[in-house]
Amino acid sequence: MEHVTEGSWESLPVRLHPRVLGALRELGFPYMTPVQSATIPLFMKNKDVAAEAVTGSGKTLAFVIPILEILLRREEKLKKYQVGALIITPTRELAIQIDEVLAHFTKHFPQFSQILWIGGRNPGEDVAKFKEQGGNIIVATPGRLEDMFRRKAEGLALASCVRSLDVLVLDEADRLLDMGFEASINTILEFLPKQRRTGLFSATQTQEVESLVRAGLRNPVRISVKEKGVAASSTQKTPSRLENYYMVCKADEKFNQLVHFLRNHKQEKHLVFFSTCACVEYYGKALEALVKGVQIMCIHGKMKHKRDKIFMGFRRLQSGILVCTDVMARGIDIPEVNWVLQYDPPSSASAFVHRCGRTARIGHGGSALVFLLPMEESYVSFLEINQKCPLQEMKLQKNTGDLLPKLKSMALSDRAMFEKGMKAFVSYVQAYAKHECNLIFRIKDLDFASLARGFALLRMPKMPELRGRQFPDFVPADVNTDTIPFKDKVREKQRQKLLEQQRKEKRENEGRKKFIKNKAWSKQKAKKEKKKQMNEKRKREEGSDIEDEDMEELLNDTRLLKKFKKGKITEEEFEKGLFSSGKRTVSRADTGMPDSEEDC
Repeated sequence: MEHVTEGSWESLPVRLHPRVLGALRELGFPYMTPVQSATIPLFMKNKDVAAEAVTGSGKTLAFVIPILEILLRREEKLKKYQVGALIITPTRELAIQIDEVLAHFTKHFPQFSQILWIGGRNPGEDVAKFKEQGGNIIVATPGRLEDMFRRKAEGLALASCVRSLDVLVLDEADRLLDMGFEASINTILEFLPKQRRTGLFSATQTQEVESLVRAGLRNPVRISVKEKGVAASSTQKTPSRLENYYMVCKADEKFNQLVHFLRNHKQEKHLVFFSTCACVEYYGKALEALVKGVQIMCIHGKMKHKRDKIFMGFRRLQSGILVCTDVMARGIDIPEVNWVLQYDPPSSASAFVHRCGRTARIGHGGSALVFLLPMEESYVSFLEINQKCPLQEMKLQKNTGDLLPKLKSMALSDRAMFEKGMKAFVSYVQAYAKHECNLIFRIKDLDFASLARGFALLRMPKMPELRGRQFPDFVPADVNTDTIPFKDKVREKQRQKLLEQQRKEKRENEGRKKFIKNKAWSKQKAKKEKKKQMNEKRKREEGSDIEDEDMEELLNDTRLLKKFKKGKITEEEFEKGLFSSGKRTVSRADTGMPDSEEDC
């Protein structure tokens, strides 16, 4: 491991508490990283900070240590239910990780209680735990924290508890906004006192983060920490000890290349990123069957209760494979990750940087590899210019073997696998269509036949993107996919029961006039237009009964009103003209004029 340091902790211009220094020695951190040496003194001198540093540079300790030091220096000690510090982070995995790091320090300071509030847990239990032990330091995800502010009826007056707040930290600030938490963050900020220290920490500072800096920080000190050896003009956001590779291969070669790579690196620890939850489900099962002798785990955002257990289990492994979505791309510190493999490029360039940052952390070495289709090769130049992230090419591996027939046979023998494959293909295409860099990732250039072969599909799915297209290069399996059974006997029994019910309904409805519940939008619009025309025609016919004499009076009144509004006649002349015929009584209400000065 190469030390990237800025001196010992004792060399800081502000002295740290002896027990804080003891905890740092226990964790094995005798020296500071650049972001820590730059941030800690400013934060402790009551400055608001907006810190930008490459992933794996030690940002967590850069705010955990100042939080403890600020709370220790309080004139009035915190009571049980007084919240002194609040750390908000986008994902529950990152929140768990920060909570663990914090616990290494707070065990030396029993006067401080800490609490973790994240999704996937019972909120009622969170309320009960806070009532029982309090929470001077809260680590939370935005959704759960916002929910806790609304639980006054359950006896949790969190709004009054945070009046004593000294420090607010927004970790991975840009991701907080990317994930749609902006409304939650704004709601939370309204409850917090203005007199506080605020820190924003991230590997990338976006325009949205700049807006948040202006709204939430008072005269902030901006800290941007570059890698050693990187030019001052550079904005490289990946660690310099990271070796970044790319491999260009066709869609129907990608899976074979991935499996061959993993089989040749069984003793190492890998993160394999996919673009969607459905792809993780499908390819995770495929890798379990085809890469033997290594532990494979899957994690994505739609998992509710299993995520924490899987995350903690993988962290403890010496070697293994974690198949995941971008839920694992931000701030997560998994020990000794050797390779980050990006099977699908991420939806944004900044996400690419964060994915790569799961390896080569705090002085360690690491490697990353992204698989690209031939039409996507210009993404390499884009990353070098946009993110200052150079990549070197890795040649195609030889003698990989064709594993797609095995994947097809898995789909033929188990309907669950067949359905996972179809869902994964559909979700991939939909995600591809939404890619931020759509000049490179163009859905109209996708070779759908090659892609379907790469997913080992038995047939093409029905979806809008494929409507009206022909795929002569894709040969569907000669099988009725409706007959493929579930391996799970309970699921298959339920499926057969549903099929029988559908057949029964079909028999009963034979001979009946077909009822079309939903018509095409264009037909609905035409029907509305026709109805509107009929109504107008009926009104015209009803209005034709007005006598000619009455019509002349109405026309005269209209002319007078127009003249009055243009100032060509006075109010007196206007009224005189209205009543001159003596045949009809006209009130001011009929003309739209106020009845008195009080109505003006």
